[in-house]
Amino acid sequence: MPRLALDRTSSSADVTAAVAAWVDKHVPAAWREAAGRGGRAAIREVRSRADYEAWYPVFADSGLVVATWPVEYGGLDLSPEAARAAEGVLAPYNLGRLNPLGLSAVAPPLFAYGSDEQRRRFLPPLVRNDEKWCQLLSEPGAGSDLASLATRAVQNGEQWIVNGQKVWTTWAHISDFAVCLARTDPSLPKRQGLTYFIVDLHAPGVDVRPLRHIGGEVDFNEVFLEDVQVPDAHRLGPVGDGWRVANATLSGERQMVSGAGSGGVDRIGGAGVERLLRRAAELGRAGDPIVRHELMQLYSEERIRAWTNERVRATVRAGGTPGPAASIGKVQGASLNQRLQLLAADLLGMGSTAWHEPWLDGIPYETKGMLRSRANTIEGGTSEVNKNILGERVLGLHREPDPWHDLPWEDVPRS
Repeated sequence: MPRLALDRTSSSADVTAAVAAWVDKHVPAAWREAAGRGGRAAIREVRSRADYEAWYPVFADSGLVVATWPVEYGGLDLSPEAARAAEGVLAPYNLGRLNPLGLSAVAPPLFAYGSDEQRRRFLPPLVRNDEKWCQLLSEPGAGSDLASLATRAVQNGEQWIVNGQKVWTTWAHISDFAVCLARTDPSLPKRQGLTYFIVDLHAPGVDVRPLRHIGGEVDFNEVFLEDVQVPDAHRLGPVGDGWRVANATLSGERQMVSGAGSGGVDRIGGAGVERLLRRAAELGRAGDPIVRHELMQLYSEERIRAWTNERVRATVRAGGTPGPAASIGKVQGASLNQRLQLLAADLLGMGSTAWHEPWLDGIPYETKGMLRSRANTIEGGTSEVNKNILGERVLGLHREPDPWHDLPWEDVPRS
């Protein structure tokens, strides 16, 4: 279907009318009826994940998935104010964006450092969810200290030969492409000898091995790269400037996993406080004064988090980047979500610890969310690392002493 006939000159009123007409014509009637009857919970009853993925190209082709992006990359080139008006119309129908790592963590470096050819090649299929993305960053010996990574890339004519191992790679097992940070000059200090690449995960030499986590599901993977050929045309940014390019991905990822109002993955692991309120009532626990106190505290914190994240989103809509301020939502959001999921499991009582069905089939939703949420303070940069970012780059505090800071990477001791 063609894109909506809107552009940067469209008023908010014109956008509201056009998007409402689009919803009436293209959003399935059963979904619209469910939204009016019972919101997101009712929508989930009539719309499966497979249904939504099959319909999603209709959404993407309208331009509304990334309304502020230029038309040539899949958007509508709307102003931030007009895009907010469009979101207001779409909000009741729970039209979440697929390919969140691509939209939040890959698109920023493509816009900031990619060529127009790279943006035209990779952004439209990313928006349509035709090509899924992940990021090859953390390594067994380079997690919190990402800049110490050891994956090497050596240039051979118009190709780069990449060797190394990445780990905790979210969704690599279902992805087609990845952004990858690799060391191209070990004689420089660790943050200066890095280069950023786009890696085809179907290329020879790429071996993706899923890691099943405690909840029984597969989100994470380890990825082995053995003599993987990457065209120089798939290099993002200048050679040796990969650390600066990667920071566009890292700030986008932190914002993506910051929770309510972040515009990315609202919650990885469990449900939000609104569902918790309903479950407390369903389970007869809403009258318990201690439970009510905990619910009110979590509700207040989640609203504050949403407002904080919305300020970061407003900066992005105005043409900025999430920047170090995205760490605020990441630090607070990770801890808050863990406490949310612990309370959700606690409300179930013994039902959260024992069930009759086989382990993976019978595990309650609340228990699965509680187990998965333990990763929240690690993924997207550990809470400790993000607190350092806040201290140094937001509050202006001095960095901790580092005797190896200016030494060549190859001379720095590593575990």
